[in-house]
Amino acid sequence: MAFEGLTEKLSNAFKKLRGKGRLTEADVKEAMREIRMALLEADVSYKVVKDFVSKVSERAVGSDVLESLTPAQMIVKIVNEELTALMGGEDAKLTISSKPPTVVMLVGLQGAGKTTNGAKLAGLMKKQGKRPLLAACDIYRPAAIEQLEVVGSQLDIPVFQMGQISPVDIARAAVEHAQKHGSDMVFLDTAGRLHVDEELMMELQDIKNAVEPDEILLVVDAMIGQDAVNAAKAFDDALDLTGVMLTKLDGDARGGAALSIRAVTGKPIKFVGMGEKLDQVEVFHPDRMASRILGMGDVLSLIEKAQESFDLKKAQELEQRLRKNKFTLTDFYDQLTQVKNMGSLSDIAGMLPGVDAKALEGASVDESALGRTEAIILSMTPAEREEPSILNNSRKKRIAAGAGVQVVDVNRLLKQFDAMRQMTKQMTSPRMKKLAKKGRFGGMGGGMGMGRGFPF
Repeated sequence: MAFEGLTEKLSNAFKKLRGKGRLTEADVKEAMREIRMALLEADVSYKVVKDFVSKVSERAVGSDVLESLTPAQMIVKIVNEELTALMGGEDAKLTISSKPPTVVMLVGLQGAGKTTNGAKLAGLMKKQGKRPLLAACDIYRPAAIEQLEVVGSQLDIPVFQMGQISPVDIARAAVEHAQKHGSDMVFLDTAGRLHVDEELMMELQDIKNAVEPDEILLVVDAMIGQDAVNAAKAFDDALDLTGVMLTKLDGDARGGAALSIRAVTGKPIKFVGMGEKLDQVEVFHPDRMASRILGMGDVLSLIEKAQESFDLKKAQELEQRLRKNKFTLTDFYDQLTQVKNMGSLSDIAGMLPGVDAKALEGASVDESALGRTEAIILSMTPAEREEPSILNNSRKKRIAAGAGVQVVDVNRLLKQFDAMRQMTKQMTSPRMKKLAKKGRFGGMGGGMGMGRGFPF
């Protein structure tokens, strides 16, 4: 998980401060030393660390902090504010042209993930009502065009390609194609190199001059640490970047690149890739990321993730069925699948205040168990899913054979389902509803608060 080591070390430093009733300048100095070491070990640029610690120290030794009744909390607040400022302060939005199409030029070194993450970004824009077009301008890397077509197909986004001709001509033609065919955004997937070279930069400058992009986003691998910052500076000097997209942030336990790039280049991080799946891309929120680094959680992102994963229409239908005590095996499976779509438990835990995400690292919804559950339910007839009480031994044997499991697995699922249905029956009983209306179960909204979330 991103920033895992930094979060742990900062938490330990703050824990020592909380153990003291009042703080002295010596206490603050010792805490700043630990924070400095934690940031350096997270691969944050030395100059950035020096400036950051200097700012925090200056604020932390003020009378408002040392004379406060809760000085440790004041210092956490200061570190939180300075971390947020270090990463840009406010969310940096994508520039949308007043005269479509908006042209987004994706640049970066080879292996950073431009093709996949460019497609992810186009998919995110599509969810927001845009009509994106992907343009294959990388004519050098073997199968680059085919890769873009594959991810474009998976996201149902058109791909413009003209084979191995000049990338400048392809970019220009892609923008013209978008204008004629109603695409309001064009994502140019440009070529990368194993290292920054003059030939690469000249080609990118030619593309920039030909299409005048609204955005030039550097796609950079967070896991290469300070090399990511050096690459950002080189590309910015040549192209005047408008922003950065950090990839593989979920795999970088240090996270130093995220804390250094803005300070070194002055260019904001606009998006982050948080996994391999094509929907695992997020808008970068400096304040939320600072909160997560300090172990304070990120409830807003958790809510957004839940809203994306859960189908509102299905949730409303389920609520009505629960009210009528008609919870079926099909409903059971739908809810399990939507929980699975939220991702690993460690990712979710990292967004909850006060929860040790490290303790849950690698934990996730058991996909093999979910696969067996799916196979068992799908081996049933519609009537059996609606009313499992009709399942006799011969039916169970048929279902087990169809699902490739044992009869004991079918019985286990039915037992779990029956327990859940009994629980929902109790929750929707007239007595429970009456108690809920009297306020005995605060926040349940008439006993039916769970219809929009997890019914188990």
